[in-house]
Amino acid sequence: MILSVKNMAFSYPSREVLNSVSFAITEGKCIGVLGTNGTGKSTLLKCIDRILKPQGGTVYVGGEDIHNMSDRVLAQKIGYVAQNQQQTRCTVFDSVLLGRKPYIKWDVSDQDIEIVEHILHTFDLSEYAMRYTDELSGGELQKVVIARALAQQPKVLLLDEPTSNLDLKNQLDVIDTIKEIVEKQKLSAVVTMHDLNLALRFADKFLLLKGGEVYAAGGSEIINPENIKEVYDVDVVIQDCYGTPVVVPLKPEKMAAASC
Repeated sequence: MILSVKNMAFSYPSREVLNSVSFAITEGKCIGVLGTNGTGKSTLLKCIDRILKPQGGTVYVGGEDIHNMSDRVLAQKIGYVAQNQQQTRCTVFDSVLLGRKPYIKWDVSDQDIEIVEHILHTFDLSEYAMRYTDELSGGELQKVVIARALAQQPKVLLLDEPTSNLDLKNQLDVIDTIKEIVEKQKLSAVVTMHDLNLALRFADKFLLLKGGEVYAAGGSEIINPENIKEVYDVDVVIQDCYGTPVVVPLKPEKMAAASC
């Protein structure tokens, strides 16, 4: 296992957010973390990346406890993309180059430059290289911060709602690019998502959270009408569309017809 999370627990002063959350993922695979707002998805990623200190549980990357790692080593192991990004006055190239910081000792190397140029090309950002990040659209900025995380060359990629600011085409392009990189470079990705259909297209495994606990975990078989009803309180049908399962929410008056 590349990433293993065991019995993760976290509470804010006012409420418990995570309770005994455990899962593991192998190299080359993506896990989609699903659930309603406030159920602990973002908090889980922050605990894995040591941004928040959990009250209980352990996180292992490549068999090593992350709490025994220095900040520099941790940044080489885990790349994290937050849901909300703060814009700064720097070029796209320099912003992505910041992802190389865990490896730079004295000065930027030719290898660092080559890695950044390759990632910019991969995300169709080469023409934006000298543009300032505070001049970008929300979708363009989102692609830049994902590129920066990949410049770290991590073993584990944590993405919090990575497609939230992207239009439909860029959603599909970015998700497919990330999946291809994860498979080719044998990374592990943990991605929080709200769009069940996008998650079904992207993820190999799923973690359904309800009330800060794991309600269900497994492959696409757990994304079924019964579990969706329990977690989201929404009635759905799941239909096959050209070999891809599609979740279709139902209006209450349609339920009788759907059950026939």
